[in-house]
Amino acid sequence: MIYLLDTDICIYLLNGREPQVKRNADLAPRSEIAISALTMAEMFSGAARSEQPLLTYAKQSAFFMHYSILPFDAAAADVYGRIDGWLKGRGMRIGPLDTQIAAIALAHNLTLVTHNTRHYSRVPNLPIEDWVVL
Repeated sequence: MIYLLDTDICIYLLNGREPQVKRNADLAPRSEIAISALTMAEMFSGAARSEQPLLTYAKQSAFFMHYSILPFDAAAADVYGRIDGWLKGRGMRIGPLDTQIAAIALAHNLTLVTHNTRHYSRVPNLPIEDWVVL
């Protein structure tokens, strides 16, 4: 695997709002793309609040079946602790879920694909790509 898709990128892919995201995703084999279980949780939470929760959940579930899903495991927890401590010490926290997603990317040596580059650029040594602008 090479890429970890952030929640915003998954939403763009599902909704087709940013066609360049789909073009960029199509350039990489699906075997090179992963999604974190945390992104799944964020999206399922959104589905529960949507106008058509069952339909939205079904669409999301079908989407996730095409990708490897990475858990927040012991390796990610170790990285999380170092990232969160570093960010807290500098007054630059980005929120626990985003820190966990960044930790999963770093623990697996993946490039995080996100449109939220300003936010994630606070995390030291985190490779980032923005498929919205590429």
